[in-house]
This record gives sequence, C-alpha cells and structure tokens, in this order.
Amino acid sequence: MTAELKKTYFIILIPSVLGFILAYGAKAFDLLRIDREVGHSNILGLAIFIVCVALAVALPLFSRSLFAHQKRDQKMASEAEFVKFEKRLITISLVTPYLALFAYVMEFPKFYTTGAILMGLYAIYYFFPSKRRLALDRRIFRVK
Repeated sequence: MTAELKKTYFIILIPSVLGFILAYGAKAFDLLRIDREVGHSNILGLAIFIVCVALAVALPLFSRSLFAHQKRDQKMASEAEFVKFEKRLITISLVTPYLALFAYVMEFPKFYTTGAILMGLYAIYYFFPSKRRLALDRRIFRVK
C-alpha cells in the first residue's frame, strides 16, 4: 500500500518540480520575461494564492472530515477505501505546486507568489505518504 501511494505521489509531484527547475533556468538566463498590467496581476495573484490555500489546507481537511463522517458508524474501514481516500488527498493537495509554478512563472507580486510556493511546500511535506503518517491514519479510521 505504501509503495502504491508513494508512486502516485511522485508521479503527480515530479512534473511540477521539473517545471520549477526549467522556469528558474529560463529566468536566470533571461529567456522568460512577462510584461503585464499591475492591476490584473494583483487580482489574479490573490486568486491563485487563495486557491493554493484552499487546495493545501481547506479541501484536504474537508475531505478527511467527510471520510470520517462516512465511516463513523462502521467498526472498520476497508483497505481499498482507505487507499482511495489517501490517493484523493494526495491528488487534491498536489495541485498546489502546479499553481505555485504558475504564480512563479507569471511573476505575480512577491507576497502572493511566496505564499503560493509556501502552500505548495506545505502540501508536498504534509501529504507525503510516510509509514508513520499512514499508520496514524489507519488507526484513526480503523482500517482492516
């Protein structure tokens, strides 16, 4: 189970990490320059930041609460349901690094870009399917 979740995690994560490497290289060699109006970038930067917070914190929290609510009357949750739940958490949260990459490439105001990147790093760190975290979740949700 852990290997399957780690495979899903890295399949989703690796393209965004490579995108950051390419974007950083393109900016370092002045291959990428975007000129925009300041007003639109502030609004879009704020929207991207809010969506990053929602995807890294709010939606996974809601998803965990919903899963716990669905399983509250059951004595045990099945392994298949638990793996499906964990994959959904990983998928929801790892959209955040892609949005952070978009904010970085589009050169939004530093506050929003930094916030989006921090939310991306939080999602990468917190939702890594480590044995310890999965063991805790398995106990919480009483997985067979």
